[in-house]
Amino acid sequence: MIIKFISSTLLALLCFTQSQAQQQKNNTTAASQRQQKIDQFWTDRAQIKPLEKLSVAPLSLLYTRPAKVWEEALPLGNGQLGAMVFGGIADERIQFNESTLWAGAPQDPNNPKGKTYLPRIQQLLFEGKNKEAVELADSTLMGTPKRIKPYQSLGELWLDMPHLHVEHYQRSLNMETAIQQSSYQYKGIKYTRESFISAPANAMVIRYSANKKQALDLNFSWKRAQDFTCLTDPKDPSQLLLQGQIGQSSSEGEKGTKFSAIAKVFLKGGRLTNTAGRITITGADEIILLITAATDYPGLKQISYSAKQAGIDPLVSCRETIHALAKSDYQQLKQAHIADYQHFFKRVQLDLADAEQQKWEQVATDSLIKLTRGQKQIPSALISKFFQYGRYLLISSSRPGHMPANLQGLWAWQMDPPWNADFHTNINLQMNYWPAELTNLSELHQPLFDLTSALIPFGKRTARTIYGARGWVVHHLTDAWGYTAPADGVQGIWPMGSAWLAQHPWEHYSYTGDRQFLKEQAYPIMKGAARFILDFMIQIPSDKPFAGYWTTNPSHSPENSFILPSGEVSSFTYGATMDTQIIRDLLQNYIEASTLLDNDPDFRQECQAALQKLIPTQISKETGRIMEWIEDYQETEVNHRHTSHLFGLHPSNQISVANTPDLAEAAKKTLLSRGDHGTGWSLAWKINMWNRLHDGEHSYKLLYNLISEKTLPNLFDNHPPFQIDGNFGATAAIAEMLLQSQVRDKNNNYLIELLPALSKHINKGSITGLKARGNISVNIQWSNGVLEHAELIPSKNGPICISYAGKQIQVEGIKGKSIHITSQMF
Repeated sequence: MIIKFISSTLLALLCFTQSQAQQQKNNTTAASQRQQKIDQFWTDRAQIKPLEKLSVAPLSLLYTRPAKVWEEALPLGNGQLGAMVFGGIADERIQFNESTLWAGAPQDPNNPKGKTYLPRIQQLLFEGKNKEAVELADSTLMGTPKRIKPYQSLGELWLDMPHLHVEHYQRSLNMETAIQQSSYQYKGIKYTRESFISAPANAMVIRYSANKKQALDLNFSWKRAQDFTCLTDPKDPSQLLLQGQIGQSSSEGEKGTKFSAIAKVFLKGGRLTNTAGRITITGADEIILLITAATDYPGLKQISYSAKQAGIDPLVSCRETIHALAKSDYQQLKQAHIADYQHFFKRVQLDLADAEQQKWEQVATDSLIKLTRGQKQIPSALISKFFQYGRYLLISSSRPGHMPANLQGLWAWQMDPPWNADFHTNINLQMNYWPAELTNLSELHQPLFDLTSALIPFGKRTARTIYGARGWVVHHLTDAWGYTAPADGVQGIWPMGSAWLAQHPWEHYSYTGDRQFLKEQAYPIMKGAARFILDFMIQIPSDKPFAGYWTTNPSHSPENSFILPSGEVSSFTYGATMDTQIIRDLLQNYIEASTLLDNDPDFRQECQAALQKLIPTQISKETGRIMEWIEDYQETEVNHRHTSHLFGLHPSNQISVANTPDLAEAAKKTLLSRGDHGTGWSLAWKINMWNRLHDGEHSYKLLYNLISEKTLPNLFDNHPPFQIDGNFGATAAIAEMLLQSQVRDKNNNYLIELLPALSKHINKGSITGLKARGNISVNIQWSNGVLEHAELIPSKNGPICISYAGKQIQVEGIKGKSIHITSQMF
C-alpha cells in the first residue's frame, strides 16, 4: 500500500514536472511549430497591455486579454462550421468543428430478448422486486453496444506572428453582426483581425490588416489530436489541407467518417511559402484566410441500418466551396454574412433602459460577471447580452439543412467530449429549442424536426424488437446515426424520448399556424409516438394504487432515485409522474392535430379513451408537493438537478396559476424543496418554472444564481462542464418573464399574458418582436414595473384573450392590424 502510494506520488510529480517543462517550452515556441498535446489550455508568448478605455458596439462580449482556456474563447458558427477564436497575438488558436463529424456508423443495437422478457420485468416491478427487475432489464433490454460514439473536433489552426510586446489590446464578439475582432498596437502600428463564419459562403473568413503597408508576417499550420494529415495542396500552394478519417490511426481497423478542410490565403503584397504543412507569409499589406470543411456524412435523410457508402469526397466539396468564393472580395463576403445573420437576429430587440447601462456596456464581460457576484444584482446590460447571446448561439448552431444543436451546440475541442456532445433527449436537446418560437427564430427549429423524422425508421425497429410495439421510440439519447435503443445503463431504459420530441412540432404549429407543416411533418411524428405509447402502456394490477389505470412499465424519473419501504434505493419503477405528464401532453396535442386535419378518427378515439385512464398528477399528503412517483417514496436527493415531475408546469401547460391553482401551489412547494441552486441547465429550467408560477422575484433570483455561479467568462453555460442548453433555457426564461401564451382560456384559445413574471429589478424597458402562440407578434413597453403599452399584431381574424396583473380582457383581432393595449384597459 505504501509502495503504491509512493509510486503514484512519484508519477504525479513526474507528470507535473513534464507539464511545467512543456509549458516553459510553449512560452518560447511559436504556435505553428508547437508539438504539444491538444487540451483546453493555451499559451500566448506576447506580453500585453490592454486598451485603457474599451470601446465596442453595445451588444458585444468584450475582453482585455486573449483566452487562456477554451472556455474563454469566442464562438462563431453558421450551423455547419463552428469555430472558437482565442484572440491570441504572438500565438493564435482557432479550434474548428463541422456539425456532421461523428464517430460511429449506423447499426442495429436492439436486443432481441427484449419483448420476451419485458412481461417478467413488468411483473417484478409491480411486485416491488426492483433489484431483480434491474438485473433482468440490464441483460435483456439494453442496447448492444450500450454506448454511442462521440462527436469530434474537426481540427485547429495554430497561427503566430512576431509581436511579443503589444499594447492597446482588446478582443470582442459583436452579436449584432456575428463578427469577432481583436486589435492591438505594436511598435506604433495598429493591427486588426476580423473573423466571421458566413452561411452564404459556407466558410470562415479572417482578415488581418494594419495601418502600415508590408507590416504583416504570419505563420500557420493545421493541428489535430489524431487521425489526420496536414499538407500543402499540390494544386495550389496558397492552400493548406487538413485531411483524415476517424479511426485511421487505430489498430482495430474500424474506419469512420472522412473529413477535409482547406485554409486558403489571399494576399495583398507580401510573399508566401508553403512547405511541410506550414504556410509562411512575410511583408503583406493584407491577409485574408478562407476556411471551409466537409465530411462524407450522408445526411440525416440518407442514414440507414445497412450502412451505405456515401459517395461524397469531402476534399472535392471543400475545393468547390473555395472555388466559388475566389472572385468575392472581403467586403462582399462581410456584407452578405451580416445581411444573412441579421435577417434572424434583428427580429427581437430588448432594451432594459437602465441609466447605468452604457457604463456597463464598456466593462469587460468577464469582469462584469465578477461584479455581478459582488453587487448581488445583475447589471441590465448583462441581462440583455445574456438574452441575445442565446439567440446568437442558436442562429450559429442550428440552420435549416444542417444538424440540430447538440449538448455543446456545435463547439467541442475534444475527440471524446463530455457525454459525447450527443443529443440527450430527456431534456437537454429539447431545451436547446425552447427559445426558437418565442424569440422569433422559428425556422431554426427545423433541424430538430429533421432529426426527429430521421429517427422514426430506427425507432420503429426498436419499438418492435424490444417492446413488441408499433409506432416509434427513442430513449434518453441519440446520435447522428439513428441510435434509438436504451444506452449507457439501466437508467437509459426511458422510452419517453419520442413522446417528448413530438411536443416540438406541435409547438411549431401552435406558433406559426403552418397547416402544411402540421400535415406533412408534425403529424407523422406525433402519431407514431402516440402509437408506441398506447402499445407500451400496461394496466395497473388490482392490488396497486390506481388499479385499472394505464401506466408505463418500466419507468424512470430521469436520473433520480428513491427509497423503497424495504430501504432499498432504486430508480427503476413504473408510472413515474413525468411519464404520465408527457403522455398526457402528447395525446392531447395529437387529438387536436387529428381533429384539425380530420385524420384517423379511429386512432383518435383510442387516444381519447387512453387519456381518460391516465393517472392524474398527485399531491403528496405528507409534503404538499407534486409526487415524483406513483407512490410517495422518500427521495434520496431532495435537491436533485432534474425536476422532472414538473414537466406539466413547464414545458407543458397542465399546471397553471389560472386553471389549476392547487397544483400550482404544490409545484411551488416542490421548487422550494429542490432549492435555488444546481447545475447550469437545471437553474435555467427552474427559472422557466418560477415564471409559470408568476413569481418574478424568484425567477430573477435564480437568473442571478445562474449568471453569477454557472456562467463561464465567454457566457457559455457551465453544467459544469460547458453544456449549451443552459444558455438556450435562460434566453427562453428571460423572454417568458415578459410574455407567456401557453395557457388556454375558457374558449380554448391561447391566453396572451403580458409581463407575467416581471421582477422589480427589471422595472423599466421594452421588447419588440416576440411571438405568442396563435402566430401573434408582440411588442411590450413598461416603466416602474407597470405596463405602459403593448402592441399585438395577429396573423388572422378572431378573438384574442389578453391577461395582465391577474385580469383578462378580450379583443377582436384583425389580420395584420395592430392592437394597442395599456394597463388602464384591465
